[in-house]
Order: sequence, then C-alpha cells, then structure tokens
Amino acid sequence: MASTKRQVFYSFHYEPDNWRASIVRNIGVVEGNKIVSDNDWEEVKQGGDAAIKRWIDSNMEYRSCLIVLIGAHTAGRKWINYEITHAWAKGIGVVGIYIHNLEDRFGQKAPMGNNPFGQFTINGIPLSDVLRCYNPNPYNVRNDIADHLSELVEEAIEIRNKY
Repeated sequence: MASTKRQVFYSFHYEPDNWRASIVRNIGVVEGNKIVSDNDWEEVKQGGDAAIKRWIDSNMEYRSCLIVLIGAHTAGRKWINYEITHAWAKGIGVVGIYIHNLEDRFGQKAPMGNNPFGQFTINGIPLSDVLRCYNPNPYNVRNDIADHLSELVEEAIEIRNKY
C-alpha cells in the first residue's frame, strides 16, 4: 500500500526567498500549497490585512504541517508570525528549515537568518526550545532537505500533538 504525501503549507519571505522556496517545493516529498504568482499575490495584498488573513487561513485548511523556510530576513515578519500563530492554534505541526545556503536564481547564497520561533511561548517555554529548525548540510543542501523533509514533517506533527 502506497503512503499518502502529507499536505503542508510553506511559509517564507516572498521577495528574497521565492526562488529558494521553489527548489524545496519541487522536491515533491510532501504536497505543498499552490504556488502564487506575483500578480495573484499583489491582488490579495490589495484587499488589505483581512484579505491576506483569509487567503492564509483558506490555504492552510486541511494541512498537517507548516514548514517555515528560514531565510536571512524571515524571523519577525508580520505574515510569517501570523502563519506560525495560526498553525499552532489550529493544532498543525510546525517546523523550520534554514534555506540560506540554497542558491537564488543568480547563484547567490544568503546570510543565515534568526530562528523565527524565538518570540513565541507555549506554557512559558520559548517555542524555539520546542520546535525544530533544521540546518541542512551546506555542501549538499537540496539533497539533504529531500532526504529529511518527510521525517521533519512527521516529527513536527508529533511535537504538536504533545502540546
């Protein structure tokens, strides 16, 4: 019997990291939210904060895990914070994966970003002490993510089920 791919929601800072995010999405180990074009995202943003929240909420429906792709400036971003908070409140697993060593479309890597979970707490414990942020092998980033993505998602779901 073939196993079913987990349904996940990818969270990332769009402008600098959309190329890196597409590399991870195309690995195909899990089923991610559909890719949004620049034009579609601009249209959603024109509807204001309420429209953005509706878009996030509807796209996160039926997902079992939020994968935060951590670039140089991911931590502290308004909508990434919202996605983390919303996923946790919905009982969805949450995991971070550092993507700074993946090359962008110009062949450039980025500085390592901060852990985006550090500003949240659960029962007085920093969420950064509870959730995993995986830092792939810098010499084989894409393949290392591909080799571990499924187990990272399963681990995130198990962690969330404990809280």
